[in-house]
Amino acid sequence: MRCPYCGSLDDKVIESRTMANGESIRRRRECVSCGYRFTSYERIEEKPFMVVKRDGRRQPYDRKKLEKGISRALEKRPISTNMVENIVNDIEDQAIMKGKASREISTAELGELVLKRIYEVDKVAYIRFASVYKHFENLDEFINEVNSLGRDKID
Repeated sequence: MRCPYCGSLDDKVIESRTMANGESIRRRRECVSCGYRFTSYERIEEKPFMVVKRDGRRQPYDRKKLEKGISRALEKRPISTNMVENIVNDIEDQAIMKGKASREISTAELGELVLKRIYEVDKVAYIRFASVYKHFENLDEFINEVNSLGRDKID
């Protein structure tokens, strides 16, 4: 595996961990040349997991897109990048389990998984994500969502 810091191909595996119910392996690696530590993932390549958009179109699941949306909601919040990665991993695992039979999940289901997980972590990030995901049309909808935070409305 090429070191992302110095480009050397000489590394060693420090730790391996099974993820996603044995369907992937997370490996912590250390470059022998420069000592930089990085993470790699091994996944079985199979039929792609699909996301069904609101208009019915299907597109391949994109982990980076999910991570970008979550990172954007958690931007400038006291949440570590490691925590963001754990959140993305949890949501990805849940999404795969929900869509295991059909190999697809709707954007609505995926969005609800994200909302639920972010709600547990940071209420401000929840409002940020919800305002984009739920397409608030006016200030009243936004205010109602903020007011509902006091009530435990998320399942």
